[in-house]
Amino acid sequence: MTTIDAAWLLSGHAGGAQASRRITLDDARITAVTFSPDAAGGGLVLPPLANAHDHARLARLSQVDSFDVPLEAWLPYLALIPSVDAYLASTVAFGRSLLGGAGSVMAHYTRVQGLTDFPTEARAVARAARDVGVRLAFAIHCRDRNPLVYGGQDQLLAGLSPETAATIRQRFLKPYLPAAEQVAMVETVAAEIEGDGVTVQYGPAAVQWCSDDLLERIAEGSANNNRRVHMHLLETRYQREWADATYPQGIVAHLDRIGLLTDRLSLAHCIYLRPDEMDLIAERGATIVTNSSSNLIVSSGLAPVGEMLRRGCCVALGLDGLAFDEDEDALREMRLGYALHKARGFEPFVPRDEMLRIATANGLFAITGSEAGSTIAPGVFADLMVIDWQDLASELIDPETDPLNLLLARGTKRHLRQMFVNGREVVRAGQVTGVDLVSQEAELLAQMRAAWPNSADLRAAMPELGAALAGHHAQGLHGCC
Repeated sequence: MTTIDAAWLLSGHAGGAQASRRITLDDARITAVTFSPDAAGGGLVLPPLANAHDHARLARLSQVDSFDVPLEAWLPYLALIPSVDAYLASTVAFGRSLLGGAGSVMAHYTRVQGLTDFPTEARAVARAARDVGVRLAFAIHCRDRNPLVYGGQDQLLAGLSPETAATIRQRFLKPYLPAAEQVAMVETVAAEIEGDGVTVQYGPAAVQWCSDDLLERIAEGSANNNRRVHMHLLETRYQREWADATYPQGIVAHLDRIGLLTDRLSLAHCIYLRPDEMDLIAERGATIVTNSSSNLIVSSGLAPVGEMLRRGCCVALGLDGLAFDEDEDALREMRLGYALHKARGFEPFVPRDEMLRIATANGLFAITGSEAGSTIAPGVFADLMVIDWQDLASELIDPETDPLNLLLARGTKRHLRQMFVNGREVVRAGQVTGVDLVSQEAELLAQMRAAWPNSADLRAAMPELGAALAGHHAQGLHGCC
């Protein structure tokens, strides 16, 4: 049995803060939450945040000199990141997530290390999640079209020098697995790794990267086995342009028509949604995951979060592997999202309590299909984190300041002291308990540096490819799709 003292308790996304509460944990459940004057010296306790869109990415943008590159030119830079041991990469990614305040993570696994067969790699990722202690949704990447641009691959390659074109073909134009095999792989992996905090989702990359056949197979599989689906949607204006040309009846209506738009679906970004599309998403109960830092860093734009909420959409929060300071800080991401979208003058869009729901319950639903773990009350899962209230409030003048206000004003990962997920203490004294994260980060960096020379051909090709991609998107689609 464990007791935790809370100077302030934010028990969930509604109900306000409670002072001087003592929380008792027994195994994986909370057994009691009681008033105790002795708890006044404790921390600020609230549910862990949920990172509902990420990629378990092992390198940061600045490490491969790809900071401040628009999305369509930035994506090829991911191929520069060396392949390393999957367990090592995943423990580092998940450990960083915990220390940023996220106890649950959606890993849309778009970058396969490829050093073993995929089921073996998936087992390593699942083992890493369990060792670290995060709740994990492992969304298996599916893709079968448009490897470089949204139509016009041949035109783009024709404009490159022969040397660069040869490198790009070798690196990016390998044949895709048939759609049926990709969908079958999801079920194969799920049978091997699901359970003990890990679930598996279909992870179609996005409509522009998946054929109708592939998406229809995923929709059918999701309906048959109740498996959740996670994908990107309308992240950039170029994707909106492609979608309008390819699906004049509407891309969201297309997803609905093939049976993919359900409450089992979560959609990352959605920056360029139209009002009628928001209405349809809200009606079908799908979740939108907004990624403020990522959208700013890769120059994609700002999602209309206030309008999404006004129209009844369920909105969650994700870091997308691109936290603003490259530090996986979900607490700062929550603050950034709130600051960007909260209001215009005296016209409110995102109430403070709603921001907490976005960062906890809604994201947890996208990851697990349930909000269990997003409240702190007797009988529920023992998921909670402890913020150092004395540090956070060290400069307060008004002792009656609402703790949620203070958290949204200045809370960051440096204030995190302790976290429990499903009753297990996964962060203690600001450190991950399940793995030696410091040593593993050092080993990961050493492996990546050792493998860096293997990307010399692609690094030489990147300036020319980047210029060609910029020119391609500046000119528009030219009817190529």
